[in-house]
Amino acid sequence: MAPLTGLLYACLALFLGGWYVGYWSGNFSLLLLILTLVTLGYWLAERLHFKPQREAAAASLEAQDGARRQEFARRGISAVDGDLTSAKQAVLAQPWWLDWTAGLFPVILIVFLLRSFLFEPFKIPSGSMIPTLQVGDLILVNKYHYGIRLPVMNKKIIANHDPQRGDVMVFRYPRDTSVDYIKRVVGVPGDEISYRAQQLYVNGQRVPTEPMPEYYDEESMRYAPQFKELLGDVAHRILVNPRLQPFYGSDDQRAFPYRENCTYTVEAVTCKVPQGYYFMMGDNRDNSMDSRFWGFVPDENIVGKAIFVWMNFGDWKRIGSFH
Repeated sequence: MAPLTGLLYACLALFLGGWYVGYWSGNFSLLLLILTLVTLGYWLAERLHFKPQREAAAASLEAQDGARRQEFARRGISAVDGDLTSAKQAVLAQPWWLDWTAGLFPVILIVFLLRSFLFEPFKIPSGSMIPTLQVGDLILVNKYHYGIRLPVMNKKIIANHDPQRGDVMVFRYPRDTSVDYIKRVVGVPGDEISYRAQQLYVNGQRVPTEPMPEYYDEESMRYAPQFKELLGDVAHRILVNPRLQPFYGSDDQRAFPYRENCTYTVEAVTCKVPQGYYFMMGDNRDNSMDSRFWGFVPDENIVGKAIFVWMNFGDWKRIGSFH
């Protein structure tokens, strides 16, 4: 078993190394499920076979030592050399390949259950959600807020809350479900969403905004116009720069499910959100690739609701909840 375990660890190291440097993409949920099942197999083998085998060997060693001492006592020899304690400890000790598999099963199982059904960590990779979320923010995603889903398959088995306008949501990118995105929900099923002249409209009503002090971006060392937007019951900050007017055009090659629900002009996009789908936008409106460009997010792609910044190694003041 030791050579087989060593081979499994070598394959795992090779896979993770290739994933880290970008040679291939991976599904962490699937990997965690496989690790849970493999270590479960080792854990069961340890409990049902290897541990009883070692205990039987230790009992046999103790019985042999007892018989030897009885034989010496029968011959009148009371002083017998030999300490059985260290020998029993050596026989009962787990080999390394069980210690690093069966021994890790409880830890991996807890991580798998927590990550699959309760909370999942997520790192903000881009500036599309500035000023709400910064690049490098480490956030917690509530996995059960929108319902309990089966791991890997992401199939909802227990319904909970529906996504609401204003929620910050993590989801699988519709064009590549191996990639997670984070945006704000601006349109729910049945809504008509229009973004024109850099202003958001929901069902024909302009979403209220009010100017705020300019936002200073430390990375670019520039100031950007900042506004407070009231989307549903959620008041949050957005960046909109009049000097960066988006160009939508009438790109007939922009294909996505329910593309016929959207109308594009040079400076506006209007979409009717279909049932079971959501319209997502970044708070950094002029620096966000979102539903305006790649379409709607289906319910089955939902990962969870972003709720808390638990760490930013560049700025500890970022820790806390957000809107």
